[in-house]
Order: sequence, then structure tokens, then C-alpha cells
Amino acid sequence: MATLRLALAQFDFPVGAVAANAARVRSLLREARAGGADLLVCPELTLSGYPPEDLLLRPSFLAACQSELDALAGEAEGVAALVGFPHSEGAVYNAAALLRDGRVAQIAHKIALPNYGVFDDKRWFEPGHAVAVTTLTDVRVGLLICEDAWQPEPAAAAARAGAEVLVVINASPFDMAKQVQREAVLTARARETGCAIAYLNMVGGQDEVVYDGASLLVNGDGSIASRAPAFVDALLWAEFDPVSRRWDARDWPVAGHEPPEATLYAALVRGVRDYVRKNGFEGVLLGLSGGIDSALTLAIAVDALGADKVTAVMLPSRYTSDLSLREAHAQARALGVEYLDLPIGATVDAATATLGPACGGLADLTAQNLQARSRGLLLMALSNQTGKLLLTTGNKSEMAVGYATLYGDMCGGYAPLKDVYKTQVYALAKWRNDAATRIGRGRRIEVIPRAVIERAPSAELRADQTDQDSLPPYDVLDGILQRCIEGAESQAEIVAAGYAANDVQRVVRMLYASEFKRRQAAPGPRVSNCAFGRERRYPISNAWR
Repeated sequence: MATLRLALAQFDFPVGAVAANAARVRSLLREARAGGADLLVCPELTLSGYPPEDLLLRPSFLAACQSELDALAGEAEGVAALVGFPHSEGAVYNAAALLRDGRVAQIAHKIALPNYGVFDDKRWFEPGHAVAVTTLTDVRVGLLICEDAWQPEPAAAAARAGAEVLVVINASPFDMAKQVQREAVLTARARETGCAIAYLNMVGGQDEVVYDGASLLVNGDGSIASRAPAFVDALLWAEFDPVSRRWDARDWPVAGHEPPEATLYAALVRGVRDYVRKNGFEGVLLGLSGGIDSALTLAIAVDALGADKVTAVMLPSRYTSDLSLREAHAQARALGVEYLDLPIGATVDAATATLGPACGGLADLTAQNLQARSRGLLLMALSNQTGKLLLTTGNKSEMAVGYATLYGDMCGGYAPLKDVYKTQVYALAKWRNDAATRIGRGRRIEVIPRAVIERAPSAELRADQTDQDSLPPYDVLDGILQRCIEGAESQAEIVAAGYAANDVQRVVRMLYASEFKRRQAAPGPRVSNCAFGRERRYPISNAWR
């Protein structure tokens, strides 16, 4: 019996780039044909990109996707292709077209529509009603789309229809726990049905969502045959033996056993790179304060775009310490980025004098925020002048409790650390320095200065200020926040877990009271299973505590 040879396209297909996405499929078709593939497999909604959101409400967009699909079908000679697209047929379906012998041979509609987390599929799509099974090289192949594999019935229906192998196309977003969950689900589907599984996932950043690839081959007994690396673009070759129902992965890039910080860091880098490039910016700039958040953001930006595309701006006030000045300059020099030093004293003094007749003396909080907003004013002016995207450097802990200034340090077009807790920031900084040491073959290379990692965190908006003047220690704060946000635990449950009642009440109060700030915050890459933005959507006016 002949084997089935697949070419799995673990690539990015950007939202809205219909013609460019079709051109990439054409190129992949040629490569798959030359390599002797029986089937080229492309990700979920290949032509439209995922998620196209309300572009799906535009008839002209749907027509463009259909036109490109029809043109591609005529080129599917000598190799078949499975191509995701939005299928408009009275209703709109999340679909995959099987192209072969110069035509659209079969169309599969997504049956299970997710409507949780970042997913709103029921807003745009109607569910399919029957699983699609086809025959390729005498092998019965079930065609599933993403969520279909997370529910038992579509796979079971394919098996009842005679499927020996399931090909699952996906746009499955990354979070830190997702790969373990995927493997558990796919192992269960294989054991339930006896079908082997080829699981292809998209890779790339799309606004606040990052897709990691990390495609999988699962044997019919539920064992993992091969794992593709995360955040790597690749055409993956695989051969299926229908007798043993096992896979043979051919020359896959090696998926190493990296620590979680390595994968998280790669997600942030990919998110920044794709957001900047897809939106046409020439580079980025950021305020480099001498603190750990901006230091980590600078390292991510350089790794994403290259040093020549990054500008670091120090905006010192009279409260800025010598340590901040020294270490910010040292990091900028070590990374080779453009470095600007723009003191804000004159700007703050001018604003204070202007406000004098209306306010008299400024309250302490007003004076602190005026400094932050003076920095925001200058950074946004530089962004306008240079065409570079301003990265804002705040982390999830700060955004959760509102420890940030609207129109000040929250200014910016993208927030790389928006979904990263402060304790994770420290872990990432240490990992990045260790990675630099490994790359440097044992030489100590501090991408992020040790003094910045070890110092007490401070906004430096008044004398002798530290973050813990206003917040619990970050290990306590993050523990409470993770239980409240990701865990959806009540205050009583968090206290029962060992946290002080006063800390819990204060943190939860700040969390809910800061929703109005988060509504105005820049987007940033989602890396948890409950990110602020499109996933965690709470009312601003809210009496619940």
C-alpha cells in the first residue's frame, strides 16, 4: 500500500493580504510538487489570514478570497492542496478547500465554532454540519479545522466514515500552557479513533495574538511522532504509513527542550517584529529609564528588528538617579542602538508655570504625572518626526492595578510586556543574559545590566521612591493577580490560599478601578490565557468587588 506524503506549510499568512497569501500558496505548490508531495496543507483561513474579524462582513473581501481560490484551483495539478478560506454560500463558513486535478474537489466547513477567550467565531461564521472525508493515494483522510479537533465528535464522525488519518489545519494562538493542552487533546483524539493526526498550525503575530506554529504529528496509538519548533517558518515534510498508522517526519527542524522563558521570549520577539512590519513602520523607539521593564523591552526590540531600527531615549528629571543614567547608557551602547538624552526639566517647569494661575501649587500626584506626561509628549513628538513606532514599556502587573500614567508612560502604539507579569519580567531578563553568555561562548555579556535587574524598582517621580511604596512586593502582587485574573478566584479563595486579607482587598480594588486605563492602553502580544484587551473584557462602570 502506498504511503501518503504531506507538505505542511507552517508559515504566516497575514490578515487581509489576500493576493500575497495566494501567491505564497502558488510558490508552496511548486515546492510541494517538486518534492513529490501528495498534499500541500495550509493553515486555517489561509487566504484571508486569521482572524479577519469584520472584514468578513464585506462582500468585496469575500469575493476576493473566492477569486483567488478559483485561480489556485486551476494550478493544483500533480499535487493536491488543502487551503483555508472564508466560504460565502448564503451564510459564511470557515472552510478548507481541497484543490486537485485543476478544480475545487471538496470543501470542508468548520463544525465546532469557538466563542471563548480570544475567539468570536459565532459572530462571523455559521457552523458546518458534516465532517469531510476524502481519499488520497488510497488513504482515507478526514479534514478538520482547528476547534473540530478539540471536540470528540468531529473526529469520531470522520473515523466512522472510514478515515485513517486526520489532517487538522489551525490558527491556534500561543499561550504558555497551550502546547501541553494541544498534545493532551490530540493524543486523546488519536486513541479514541485510532486515526493518526497531522496538526498544522499557523505562525506569526496578528495584533494582540501570536501564533506559534509548533505543529505536531501524532501516531494512531496516540504517541507523538514529531514536534515542529515554535515560531519557526518552515515547510514540513511527513510520510504516513496507513498499515501501521504511523508518521515519518522528514528533516524537520529540531524542536529543542527549551525553558519556558525561551518560548515566552520568542513569542514577544515575534509579536513585535510582525506588528512593526505589517503596519509599515521603519523602526521603533522607546523611553529607556534605567529600569528593568524598559531594559527588557529594548532587548526584545533589538532581537526583533535589529539595532539599526531601534532608538532608545533617556528623559531624565531631577529625580533620575545616577545609576539609571549610567546603566541606560551602558545598555544602549552594548546593544548598538541610537541613544538620545532629552532632559525634561524645562518642559515640566513650563507646564508647571502655565498651570500655576489655575492650580496654585501642584499636588504630589499631579506633579508626578506631569513628569510622566512630559516624557510622553516628547516621545510621541519623536515618533511623529521619525515615523518610528513608540513602544510603551509597562508590564501586566502595573496595568492590572493602574500603576501607570494615562498619556504619560502609557503613550505608545505597541506594548511588548502588556501580558507579562513583573516577576516574569525578571525571569526573562535573567534568561536573556544567560542566553547571551551561551552565544558568547562563556564570556559574560550583559544584554540587560545586572545593576538594573538587582535594583529596587522605582518610577523615579519623586525623591527616594520605590514601587513598594504603593504596591505589595511583586511576588505577592503577582500571586494575587494571577489567582484573580487567570484563576477567576474570589477574594475569600485568595485569602484562603494564604494571602493577607488587606493585600487582597487592596489589589482587587485597584484591579477593577483601573479598567478605564486599560481601555485606552496600546495593544500587546497575548501570552497568557487571560490577557487584557480582546480576551478579558470587564465593564468600566462596575460596583462588583
